[in-house]
Amino acid sequence: MEKLYEGKAKEVFKTDVDNEVIIRYKDDATAGNGEKKDVFEGKGPLNLAITTLVFEKLKKEGIPTHFIKTLNERDMLVKKVVILPLEVIVRNISAGSFAKRYGVEEGIVFHKPIFEISYKNDDLGDPLMCEDHAIALGFITKEEYDYIKNMTLKINKLLQKIFLEIRLKLVDFKIEFGKDREGNILLADEISPDTCRLWDVETNKKFDKDIFRRDLGNLIEGYGEVLDRLRG
Repeated sequence: MEKLYEGKAKEVFKTDVDNEVIIRYKDDATAGNGEKKDVFEGKGPLNLAITTLVFEKLKKEGIPTHFIKTLNERDMLVKKVVILPLEVIVRNISAGSFAKRYGVEEGIVFHKPIFEISYKNDDLGDPLMCEDHAIALGFITKEEYDYIKNMTLKINKLLQKIFLEIRLKLVDFKIEFGKDREGNILLADEISPDTCRLWDVETNKKFDKDIFRRDLGNLIEGYGEVLDRLRG
């Protein structure tokens, strides 16, 4: 297959259908904008399986996504989209860069979710943006910003319910959106422990990429536990 793109954790391949592509999940792990790197055998299939289950649940709730079907343990067939140059972030509990940025402890439960966007640019360190910046630079329109924010907050409620049912707190997460050739904005990329902070509801044990970032234990066991819980 012709490779169209390779990122830190995934590869994108062309298919025989013009508006469909294949995303292949790699075993690579990165943190700190690529400063810390490693490879964990089996990480890609775990993230693909988790993303598949979550996307299927979101699709049933009316969330438009690029997901079509999973082909095998590493490959997902999706609608071809142009990814918006924005990372969309929701924070339900203080952690990670938020806690560091403002000098607060981790674990503060917010009265309502915090919605953030950042410019998807590794060279610049994915800087935070406000609504006006994103619109002024032509990344999105005001209408698109409002749509993305409303959709993201709906996704947050659904994800909180999904993970709480398996005894995990959704601390925060980042997602990406893309436009299909008709101009529809779709949830894209992945939703997995690579992109979500997930803490056990009783112990606050971490089941996400902080295991790798902070050398907290076995990454594959942690991700595998998330998948096992989702499968029931």
